[in-house]
Amino acid sequence: MAKSSPARSDKPRAILVVDMGAQYAQLIARRVREAGAYCEIAPPHRALQLARELDLAGIILSGGPASVYAPDAPVVPAELLALGVPVLGICYGMQWMARTLGGEVQASKQREFGRQAIAVRRAQDVLDGISGHTVVWMSHGDSVTRLPAGFEIYAETPTCPIAAMGDAQRKLFGVQFHPEVTHTLRGRELIENFVSRVCQLSGDWRPESIVEREVRKVREIVGEDGEVVLGLSGGVDSSVAAMIVQKAIGPRLHCIFVDNGLLRLGEREVVEQQFKGQFGIDLTVVDATERFLNALAGVTDPERKRKIIGREFVEVFRVEAKRFTRANFLGQGTLYPDVIESVNAHGGATAVIKSHHNVGGLPEDLDMQLVEPLRELFKDEVRAIGRFMGLDERIVGRQPFPGPGLAVRCLGELTRERLDTLRRADAIVTSEIEAAGLHTQLWQYFAVLLPVRSVGVMGDARTYEEACAIRAVESTDAMTADWAHLPHELLARISNRIINEVRGINRVVLDISSKPPATIEWE
Repeated sequence: MAKSSPARSDKPRAILVVDMGAQYAQLIARRVREAGAYCEIAPPHRALQLARELDLAGIILSGGPASVYAPDAPVVPAELLALGVPVLGICYGMQWMARTLGGEVQASKQREFGRQAIAVRRAQDVLDGISGHTVVWMSHGDSVTRLPAGFEIYAETPTCPIAAMGDAQRKLFGVQFHPEVTHTLRGRELIENFVSRVCQLSGDWRPESIVEREVRKVREIVGEDGEVVLGLSGGVDSSVAAMIVQKAIGPRLHCIFVDNGLLRLGEREVVEQQFKGQFGIDLTVVDATERFLNALAGVTDPERKRKIIGREFVEVFRVEAKRFTRANFLGQGTLYPDVIESVNAHGGATAVIKSHHNVGGLPEDLDMQLVEPLRELFKDEVRAIGRFMGLDERIVGRQPFPGPGLAVRCLGELTRERLDTLRRADAIVTSEIEAAGLHTQLWQYFAVLLPVRSVGVMGDARTYEEACAIRAVESTDAMTADWAHLPHELLARISNRIINEVRGINRVVLDISSKPPATIEWE
């Protein structure tokens, strides 16, 4: 059975984010990382235990959908407020803190959702340097109506008299708004104030310290004579994972590139050229196209696709690893958002969105221990580490590509013909966006082949072919994303090229959905 990496024994001073059921608990954690501090997320029932295990510098209580006075409200240990470290409550977290310490919370007469202007009364502590009026993002139906003893009002709105509160002596603070979202104009500054001014952290969660820590951990796991096989896709995740493992154990790293028939146009050739030629990494290329397509024949459910691809991927690894007698370790580029979305890793009330092949697809009988140096990192942290380690910008800046590849962008049944059609359409989308110089502003941009046929006319003849969707989004961490407003001229050029150059497609549509409520990928 696949075994997870052992717990770290050298964790830096940390902020604990308690997930009260908010989809944005991960976004809070990301903002803490951006402020240069390490953090971990825990559900309420594990929060006190983890707080005692960490070298704790502070606690952030997230928002959540419940009411603090409801029977099913999250049960949070009140002892968290007596650990002697600063605490910041956000939305529900503020309400829970207020009620726990003797204040009152009631349903608001007028709910606040969306942008609101707050008036700052006390420009100090978490609001240090933020005076006057500023725009924040509200999303609440309850409000604190009476402060606990020792607290003062730090900010207000006309409909929310206690928009922020604080007890400077005990270093307990609460904000009714959401500083973690970009709609709160000075939200990052507020979180930075909490991290650096209130918790007095030095901001040493940086690429150099992360690399040093991860390299040390890999050496501890693998030992002096262990070997690692790692699936190298050529994307930034597996590439940075490979660089960290190689720095830790050198030539005892053996990379395997599996051509599963679900890759983008020319991807195999690029990987061979860069990693075998340029970096001199021990790289084995396996053409397993037939194996994967046979296993996926007739499968249309996206979760089944993921499981099958994960299973076949590791089975190919199992065969290749036999050549390396000491290769008892499997390296993977698993990221923090992968773990969060896939298995609800922290046990909180946050909804599970989908599984990822490198988390949910591992067979139970895999007799290898996982080495996942990126498991606690977000995508932009991985990019920063890649640049720090000297990876080519063509790799570091490459847009994310899902583990299951085109299988989750080719909706419906997977055939060689449909995959080839999607590959050509996707190459047109990416090449045109990059030629226009817009790729640096986008998180992802790609084509999706839809199992929907429609009537068209080409050369005075009737056609009945499939539709292609263009997906382009802007994001900083993939936790939230906005659809990109591409120029009409560019969209017209892409559509014209696809319909004229790619047989099998006679209609091109544009996906204008943001995340949430949609996800970035279609499946």
